[in-house]
Amino acid sequence: MKKKIIKTSEAPAAIGPYSQAVLAGDTLYCSGQIAINPNTGDLVIDSIQAETEQVMKNIKAVLNAAEMDFSNVVKCSIFMSSMEHYGDINVVYAAYFSENPPAREAVAVKTLPKEVNVEISVVAVR
Repeated sequence: MKKKIIKTSEAPAAIGPYSQAVLAGDTLYCSGQIAINPNTGDLVIDSIQAETEQVMKNIKAVLNAAEMDFSNVVKCSIFMSSMEHYGDINVVYAAYFSENPPAREAVAVKTLPKEVNVEISVVAVR
């Protein structure tokens, strides 16, 4: 199987030795996105809702670069700095998956890159 690296300037550049996403056959594996504004390079951490919204915008940009959208997403992983953020993250997240939401796990972790509060990765299929 051939793999294709997906890269877009509409989402933040990778901050380590990884790709924004990899397309393997009809399956897209998107690396975790944090709330970096790709236009400014600044973190959007004014509130957990604003942070989650930026994360979802970044995921959308990566999906679009692979000619997909949120309807193609079959699995999400949400990592958060505290379970206290769970409800607020869900409010923003739910707006992107109003019908037939994907499978998912949501876990609290000790720390995330750049000390952010939320990171989300997705798997999508054509």
